[in-house]
Amino acid sequence: MTPHRLAERAEALAELRPALHDKDFLLSYEQPDDAIAFVNRAAGWLHDAARAGLSLRMFDGGVGISIFRDKSTRTRYAYRAACSMLGLQTEEIDESTSQIAHGETVRETAAMLGFCTEVVGIRDDMFLDEGHKYMTEVAASLEESAHKGALLGRPAVVNLQCDIDHPTQALADLCHLEQVFGGLPALRGKKLVMSWASSPSYGKPLSVPQGIVSLLTRFGMDVVLAHPEGYELLDAPLAAAERFAKESGGSFTRTTSMREAFAGADVVYPKSWAPAWVMRERTKLLRGRETAKLAALEADALAQNARHQDWECTEDMMSLTRDGKALYMHCLPADVSSVSCERGEVAASVFERARLDTYREASHKPFVIAAMILATRFADPAAELLRLARRARRRRGA
Repeated sequence: MTPHRLAERAEALAELRPALHDKDFLLSYEQPDDAIAFVNRAAGWLHDAARAGLSLRMFDGGVGISIFRDKSTRTRYAYRAACSMLGLQTEEIDESTSQIAHGETVRETAAMLGFCTEVVGIRDDMFLDEGHKYMTEVAASLEESAHKGALLGRPAVVNLQCDIDHPTQALADLCHLEQVFGGLPALRGKKLVMSWASSPSYGKPLSVPQGIVSLLTRFGMDVVLAHPEGYELLDAPLAAAERFAKESGGSFTRTTSMREAFAGADVVYPKSWAPAWVMRERTKLLRGRETAKLAALEADALAQNARHQDWECTEDMMSLTRDGKALYMHCLPADVSSVSCERGEVAASVFERARLDTYREASHKPFVIAAMILATRFADPAAELLRLARRARRRRGA
């Protein structure tokens, strides 16, 4: 990809108005079409520019803060890579060693994190009805502190996964689908199955399936949500999926049969999640430190999962898909039967064929996060990309 061609593509991005400057990227289904389109296209631009060996440094100093309240591999290092790519230093807050451990309020902590900071990335996904609320509290404090002159500027908050949505994952998945099928228009009419799958653990968040169905219905896909009875998702993202499907000319349907869902599918995304009521009860018991009741809840939830071990992405299930060759997707790590667990989400042979492709799927995430930072920090983000293309500075070592 030449700098001249990258400049042309950057100029074309000027037609979009993402309206994200000095704002946050929290729930993808609340973002307008231009914001989603800009992040998608800018992520592709950044990916191609990086492959061409161009430096993508846009910031002359500044910090990208991260707060991870759950374990993470891909998202944690994708965020660091994105910040570094753009010229920001990174710092991850360890709440156990900060004044948060001594009862410091969210409002005060957020304001203190805002000094010379451009972006705050937060992952808070394990407590239903808590993660998104925490992010909005951080954002409100940053807004107030910047408006009153306590900070040099208004840092953006980027959702690295909450209890409701996982926008960096869903948009990375969109980039992957675009690459595999040859463009976003080619997704129209494709059948994508977001399916619950068996797992030996009980507390997986709902945010990935909710993010997938509420994003991919924007693109005219025929999205099917499949899960056993009792594993329902939250109402708001499903209502958004229904609305987007109607607007895009696609469809959004639900079924309690994995086999029915897989029939004729172009894309399958078998991923475990916990029932919403389990996650709510788990949150309450953890907050109350009711360890005995928590152990009983875990035992009941695992027993419920065990009744659905046939919800596994096996060779037989894959044979039901279009020509038996549906694209397998997963946010990783997958529960691979006979590899990472005895019985899980996907058979070892199915996963092994798709393994490198899931790595490619994940590889879009640093560029998606970088595009979100770009869109939230610059009033004219397309002009910044054009500046990089015209500068055409080679990345050291490229």
